[in-house]
Amino acid sequence: MKMSELPAVERHVKLSELGEFANRLSVMTDELRDQILAPRPRKTSPVFTIGELSEMCGVDRQKINYLATKEGGDLPPGQAHGTGRARIFTLAEARNWVKQASSIYQTALVSGQGRHRGRVLITANFKGGSCKTTTTMCIGQGLSLRGRRVLVIDLDPQASLSELCGLYAEKDVTWEDTVLPFIYEPTLEGGLSSKVQSTYWDGLDVIPAHNYLHDAEFHLPTAQKDNPKYEFWSILRRGIEPLRAQYDYIILDTAPSLSYLTLNGLMAADAMVMPLVPESLDFISSVSFWSLFSEIAAGFVEHELDKTYEFISVLLSKVDYATTSSAPVVRSWAQRAYADWLSTVEIPASSVMSNGALAFSTVFDLSRADGVAKTLARVKQPLTEYCKWIDDQFVSQWRAEA
Repeated sequence: MKMSELPAVERHVKLSELGEFANRLSVMTDELRDQILAPRPRKTSPVFTIGELSEMCGVDRQKINYLATKEGGDLPPGQAHGTGRARIFTLAEARNWVKQASSIYQTALVSGQGRHRGRVLITANFKGGSCKTTTTMCIGQGLSLRGRRVLVIDLDPQASLSELCGLYAEKDVTWEDTVLPFIYEPTLEGGLSSKVQSTYWDGLDVIPAHNYLHDAEFHLPTAQKDNPKYEFWSILRRGIEPLRAQYDYIILDTAPSLSYLTLNGLMAADAMVMPLVPESLDFISSVSFWSLFSEIAAGFVEHELDKTYEFISVLLSKVDYATTSSAPVVRSWAQRAYADWLSTVEIPASSVMSNGALAFSTVFDLSRADGVAKTLARVKQPLTEYCKWIDDQFVSQWRAEA
């Protein structure tokens, strides 16, 4: 018996058909976002137990309970929870405790004294899927839990960081809300300060992104061509400078390419973090980044535009510790290549973390009461250590400035 032939699939695609296709996908993604992020508020910050507060502040549990319930005390009392002496604290209350009760040095921004100069960090990597955006958000959250005031700036037209901050990149954000108006007109009144938005996370603000940020890749080189004296690499640095007095940290998330906006970020930053998944293609991609950036940097140096990074840190992320993993081999490559740049902290892979990403969440978003929070402790703990390491690099400088 002769089998009937299946009809051939029509695979031709016209440019004129892509608009309808994109509209269809847009409707679909809007529906998915509504399912994942609804109901409003789209994201809520976690709550903290006395045990967690004890770890954050380095203060005995009994003392925290005493200070929380002390009549006329200055510290937030939290809310009684369950039976016995259990209490829970909001994120804002927990940060208040860290500022007042911990031994963590608090900056002039908190104390209101001295000339405070916040530090600018940038996360950069050519390779997609390197956890760059998630790492940016986690560093921002982790530093805020040390009492720091943090601003994250999304420079990636994909706007994933903006989504992690609880914004619909295409619905809640227009191009005017991004850094783009300042790129067009660096003398804009209010500068980048007027673009700052608060988020669901106490102590963390955002300047979001929009897909129109791609326009910067046309505007900046055109402006340079029209005016050879135009310093395209310094626009973002000048826009960020006034914000240093308002934040302890300003963290830039970049596109997975060495774009004009990324170059602006690299020239504005005081320090750089490169998340690196220990797989062969990711490692080779990281080598390509440094090869290309070094060529561009050489051009800057020729024009006496050399700069110094406080540190460059390569952070191994999504590390698979299974016996069949390629991580040990690639780790050895990274150790040879990056030496002291390679952080001793590693962020392990976690299937639960991947599921969290689908919900536009990070490990810091979950409370201990959540079912998967304990599972994520092995990811959260090294991230907390890494944030402390970053913070320690600048504390001595802030003490001198105070």
